[in-house]
Order: sequence, then structure tokens, then C-alpha cells
Amino acid sequence: MSLEIDHVVFCVHDVDLAGVHLAHQYGFVSHPGGRHPDHGTANRIVPLGESYLELVAVVDTAEAAQSLFGTWVREHASDPPTAHAVCLRTNDLDEVCARLGLHPVAMTRETPHGVTLRWRLAGLEQALQDQVPFFVEWDIPGDAHPGRMKPGNRARIDELVLTGDVDRLQAWTAGAQGVIVEAGEPGIDWVGFAAG
Repeated sequence: MSLEIDHVVFCVHDVDLAGVHLAHQYGFVSHPGGRHPDHGTANRIVPLGESYLELVAVVDTAEAAQSLFGTWVREHASDPPTAHAVCLRTNDLDEVCARLGLHPVAMTRETPHGVTLRWRLAGLEQALQDQVPFFVEWDIPGDAHPGRMKPGNRARIDELVLTGDVDRLQAWTAGAQGVIVEAGEPGIDWVGFAAG
């Protein structure tokens, strides 16, 4: 089993305005992502090769109010964009679930180009409540990964510092590449980038 950073979630009020901010502030190119069915949210993607930044905002308040994820996004939306959650990619989600007592959920999203992305997710509820990472296993061709959208960005995520209960975070991240854990208030301390 391997674990590595798949994406970092930024809750924002407006994905398009947040995309403009990241372009002006950091030179990051971003693209429309799509709607999250049943959550009342939509996203915008900043492709970084093997990983990406996900800008997510509520677009249907009534639908979002019925969803844990939608409610969390609404409550954490900030400008300028701030990192709120990290998703680790695995090639064996069943092993991760067995180790941590999680249950996988199958999900899909339609891209603006009509491509259906499929994946399984686990640990999202714990991530939203306890600020630990959640996990994804993609069921897509490699070139369909959101981090590989064109045009992309030359930067890549170099490392990410998570703070909180060190023992729990170490058990949760299991030595994931590029993830550093430190004692402190639960959350993401910083995301470091390197030029590609």
C-alpha cells in the first residue's frame, strides 16, 4: 500500500473569485471542476501534476444544508483561500479502511467536458470533524486525474505540515510521502510548493 498527497481542499465563498486570487497572487492556473451531487457544492481545480488544489464552494444552500460536507464547506469558507483539509491517495483503500475502521463510499462527478470521474472515498466524516486526512482511491485512467488537467502548473506540492495529536496523525498518515506531523492545534499548518 502507498499513501501520498492527492489534493488539498480550500473552502471558499466563490470558486471563480478564488481562482482569480490564486492566479494573481501565485501564478496558479485553475480550471472549472464540476458539481458534487447531493452536497450542494462545486469545485475548481488547480492542477499540480500528481496532486492538485481543490477550491470548493456552496452553490446550492438548500442542498448543502442537508449534507455534512456542504455544511462544513459553508462554515469554513474564507477569503483569501485557506487550506482546510488534505486527501491522501492510496492504491489499497480497503487496507486503509481495515486499519482505521473506516467504510469506503463510491462517488462520481461529471466534468464540464462530460467525462465521468469515479473514485472511492473514506474517512471524510472524521476529517471534517477531527481535522485528520481523508483517503481516495481513483478508478480512472491516469491521464484523467484532476492534477493532470491542461494547461497545468509547473509547481508541485513539496510537503504539507499537519498539526494536532501526533500519535493519531502518525497512525492516520502511516508515513505518507511529503506529510509532516507536529504537535499543535488541529489543522494544516502550511503547504509548501516546489518549482517543477
